[in-house]
Amino acid sequence: MEGRKKVIKCSIKFRRPLPDASANTNTTLHDTEVVKGKAFDRIIQVWLENTDFETAASTPLFEELAKEGILFTKFNALTHTSEPNYVGAIGGDFFGMHDDNMYHVPANITTIVDLLEERGVSWATYQENLPSDAFYGYTFTSPDYATPSDGSYTYYWRKHNGLTIFDAIAQDPKRAARIRTFNDFANDVVNGTIPQWIFVTPNIVNDAHDTTIDFAAQWMQYWLVPLLSDSRVNGENTLILLTFDENESTNEQNTVFTLHSVRNAVPSHLKGTKDDTLYTHYSTLSTVEANWELMSLGRQDTNPIVSNVFSFIADKTGYKKLHVPANEVPMFNLSGVVPGPLTSSRYVPFTAPNVTALGAGGRGVLLRPGLDLNLTPERMPAPVNLGRMNLTTPWQMSPETTSVGGIVGCAGAECP
Repeated sequence: MEGRKKVIKCSIKFRRPLPDASANTNTTLHDTEVVKGKAFDRIIQVWLENTDFETAASTPLFEELAKEGILFTKFNALTHTSEPNYVGAIGGDFFGMHDDNMYHVPANITTIVDLLEERGVSWATYQENLPSDAFYGYTFTSPDYATPSDGSYTYYWRKHNGLTIFDAIAQDPKRAARIRTFNDFANDVVNGTIPQWIFVTPNIVNDAHDTTIDFAAQWMQYWLVPLLSDSRVNGENTLILLTFDENESTNEQNTVFTLHSVRNAVPSHLKGTKDDTLYTHYSTLSTVEANWELMSLGRQDTNPIVSNVFSFIADKTGYKKLHVPANEVPMFNLSGVVPGPLTSSRYVPFTAPNVTALGAGGRGVLLRPGLDLNLTPERMPAPVNLGRMNLTTPWQMSPETTSVGGIVGCAGAECP
């Protein structure tokens, strides 16, 4: 939620992809095989930033888009700040993270990528202003295309790129090549090779983080809206999920505007309707698991209170949703610290998932090698305040880190 707001007139015209002018076109994907899902064959998540539900819902473009999909009225982000929400959406937990520092998650932690690959479902993330595939740096600064007189602007931030935070992805060259630029997206569309699971992050200006929801809406009109009519992207069985990482107000529930399946995958009789089921970013994980009968992470994706499968997909897959009474809805607007391996003030090691859990896909938990299954949450040691010993969690890196092969630890380096 931190950061300055960039003052830009909303009359700026998005005529060509200037933000990615410095990005390289990289490896070519060959994703032509399709694994059929029970409700959809492709999901595209587009994440915007830091906006309260009512602010987005009253913006004209969002009002128009809501007529073509299902509006989730009780969809909640997980916590604050931004980064833990992106991490939770990939790994099923934010592991105690409560800030936007530079972290990495060890390779023995399972992610959505493991689940997808186990079933042969292709995937990629497309990050606006990422300079090249697999870029690992904390930020990237480009010429300021919106206000050229300012010289340059830091448009790309790693904290909004959840996949690169996991070593099991970023330290695997084949997987890292699927952390892609917007130029790659254009090429993949032309080549007919965009994958089945897609995560899109606009730059920090276009996602409303450093600007306003009106500015983000204008960018969406330029970038997203044309794609809704492009069958190469939004085919008959494509589900598009438009959401926000977190809300702006820290004194109320963390409800964010979330629109499910603009135009295509949603049945016509459900278009323009609202769904008041309790959902969170973990629900997207469980929905994907249910659709392709994936294994699970055994973390919050299997916690029924926070991981209900989206309604019309639950109907098609046989998933039984959990009704959560209003007085039992957790408070997601966490601005404090919970114990975890990604915090220095209440540090505990990474624990094993619930290996006996049954996920929304009707299957068990997928484990990566090297994880101590004996270290369960019940056996977790007492949290340690590493800060009092002038230490940081071993999973925090210095922002000086620029490559997976050259991680700069916080010992002897400047870290926030």
